[in-house]
Amino acid sequence: MLRLKPLSGRASAFVCHRCLPRSTSRMTSSVTAAKQAELLKTWNKYRGVDLRTENEASSSCVGFLGKKRTLSKHLSFADLTTPSGEIIQVCSNGEIDKDAHADFRQIPAFSPVIINVRTPSADEQGRASPGKTTVYLDNIRALNGVPKELIVTPETVFPQTKRHLQIRFHPEIQARLEFRSWLKNVLHQGLMEKGFTDIETPTLFKSTPEGAREFLVPTRQRGTAYALTQSPQQYKQVLMASGISRYMQWARCYRDEDSRADRQPEFSQLDMEWAFAGAATVRQDINDIILKALMVLNPACYQDIRGESIPIVRDISATKQSDATAAHNFTTLTFAEAIASYGSDKPDLRIPGRIHAMKDIEPYRTFVGMITHLENPTVEAFAFRLNDASPEESRQFVMKFMDNLPPELGENPEGKPQVLIFDSRKPLCGFSSIGFEYEPLLEQVTEGQELNDGDLVIFQARDTPRGQYCSGSTKIGDLRIALWKALVEQGYMSKPRNGEPGSLQFAWVTEFPMFKPTEENEPGQEGAAGIAASHHPFTAPLSENDLELLFTNPLDAKSAAYDLVLNGVEIGGGSVRNHIADVQDFIMRDVLQMTDKRIADFAHLFEVLRAGCPPHAGFALGFDRMVALMTDTSTVRDVIAFPKTMKGEDAFVKSPSKITDEQLAPYGLQLRRSK
Repeated sequence: MLRLKPLSGRASAFVCHRCLPRSTSRMTSSVTAAKQAELLKTWNKYRGVDLRTENEASSSCVGFLGKKRTLSKHLSFADLTTPSGEIIQVCSNGEIDKDAHADFRQIPAFSPVIINVRTPSADEQGRASPGKTTVYLDNIRALNGVPKELIVTPETVFPQTKRHLQIRFHPEIQARLEFRSWLKNVLHQGLMEKGFTDIETPTLFKSTPEGAREFLVPTRQRGTAYALTQSPQQYKQVLMASGISRYMQWARCYRDEDSRADRQPEFSQLDMEWAFAGAATVRQDINDIILKALMVLNPACYQDIRGESIPIVRDISATKQSDATAAHNFTTLTFAEAIASYGSDKPDLRIPGRIHAMKDIEPYRTFVGMITHLENPTVEAFAFRLNDASPEESRQFVMKFMDNLPPELGENPEGKPQVLIFDSRKPLCGFSSIGFEYEPLLEQVTEGQELNDGDLVIFQARDTPRGQYCSGSTKIGDLRIALWKALVEQGYMSKPRNGEPGSLQFAWVTEFPMFKPTEENEPGQEGAAGIAASHHPFTAPLSENDLELLFTNPLDAKSAAYDLVLNGVEIGGGSVRNHIADVQDFIMRDVLQMTDKRIADFAHLFEVLRAGCPPHAGFALGFDRMVALMTDTSTVRDVIAFPKTMKGEDAFVKSPSKITDEQLAPYGLQLRRSK
């Protein structure tokens, strides 16, 4: 006979007792009465709290309890960090409430608590600490326990596997995450004021050769896969033809590339596109929204946390602009100017001086022969003026620096760098290897500035390019950056701290080479021409002359691309796009020599371009990098709540995880067995 059990509620419904899940009945029977009682006790001890529902919410405080400071048997203090980040002092007086004082002293430090406060006595008011909010304990209850082995000091550094403790107890991480949130809001507000529309585009896209290696996501439709978007590039161009004249979104992007300090396999970018606009409009709008944030960053809002200068959000005034000398500066220069003057398409304008090419090497043929075997070299030089370094100290530093140069600089087949030290005690002040004509050369290299004992002058030769220089840096440019960093580290040169004048040096770099020779292990656009787009294949030529160069010598053509660089790091890039379908087809089919099959992957884009797509331009701001540089760290991992390691792993949750054939079976895949 079946027994039916009534369900709870008003309706007269019944359920078959045999139909109840067997696992439920087994689980209930396995929990002893003692365990049930213990769970109920723990629940009541640590029950949750919501101040909105508390009877006396106005006299209650919640937060994390800090370490206790005991003044006597009956008097103790501790800091309480509230949810808003405010730190208040809690005073517990055993002479007023013995039981509450005992509870206060027994609750471990770092516990989440709720505290009811009382009105202080006259004596307590007289002992109040000036400059700090103090509340007086009426009663206290812990809201959870903490591990007994948890030890926290100002010097404690938790590993990546304890990311929750890093975020909670490393003040620099919390400060950076708070600043990231503040900056995101300011930039977003700036774009809204300019009439942008925030539109989300799909993350699951299709595999297309845009330039980076993709993450593939297999589907249950055998033989098919999505690709995670490298960027919303194609979708936002589609929106331009769809009547969305100003597009933006905070986009998550995915690229299966080797990790670096400033790169993650998944990252955030502020993505934007403008219809009926060109490079000048893009650069002005970007400058405007960034300056909206920079103008309220007073030097006083920066705080030194564990040796790093970080802006503190609660100290930023949203209304008052800084009257101090600006910490920021914006410069615009072409790619060719950046390479010639700084040896890099990502110039760090905090580094003093510039690189100068020798105008005439004939008077210095003997010296040039000492540093290179090239017949027609370009010889470049720069000078560094050091802080109170004697010639002997400089010599010791240079010897150690040169011994530790990476092979690509120290073993350069075009010639090793030559470092000369100004020494007034030596013949020709230490420049005898140059010859008696050294003074006009030094005048050019130092830009007329006087050298002192211990100052350095560095020479480097390279092959003179036959056409347009296409690489992102020169060897002397790489050497200059490495030498400056080493000199700053040793105290021989200075670097402005965050918030100080000149500490944020922005540079717009324009007129990039449109194409570059393909490099090994770079996917590029998979064309057969042996060249790849320097930015991406949707970038337009800079001018009609550059379009004509694509017919004969694509490597000499310039593009309408532009990058934004901050302190030597690219934080954003964009370009004017190809809005004419025939030009886009010509670049893919004839210049890059992509296959018909690959070009067909862009059929949707060609359809859009032929549907009356207006001229348009775009830009993507690498938000992670920008926040890192503005908060005094060289790695984006410090400004991401849950970052990946250099191996692309999340050490906290242990991802990526192993997969099995059973998981792969629905996708028609299986693991290849090692032989």
